[in-house]
Amino acid sequence: MTIQEIAQRLSDLCAKEDFHTAQKELFAENAISIEPEAMGPFEKETRGLPAIFKKGELFGSMVEASYGCKVSKPIIAGNSIAFTLSMDVKMKDKDRSTMDEICVYVVKDGKIISEQFFW
Repeated sequence: MTIQEIAQRLSDLCAKEDFHTAQKELFAENAISIEPEAMGPFEKETRGLPAIFKKGELFGSMVEASYGCKVSKPIIAGNSIAFTLSMDVKMKDKDRSTMDEICVYVVKDGKIISEQFFW
């Protein structure tokens, strides 16, 4: 896949909140996921696809209800992809809120090798 195809597929799957399929199809086995900081049960860095899957499952278990997800048009620069993602969710034991972040991905040899989130 070209980086343009990866960017489009990734943004389409994220808009459908199908993060697991995005990771399964597009991520390298040794990918890294980077958060702004360690928070609660989430480390700042998660390494390897199996650990990234577990991180996603943990996040999903914390969501009581989802009311939609919006993803901006991807921006591509060299081997990097970026877009904004906005999730309207109700986390367990919390009020409904909107989570906004900038998502940046790095691609090498046709696979995403890193994702990093900023909010």
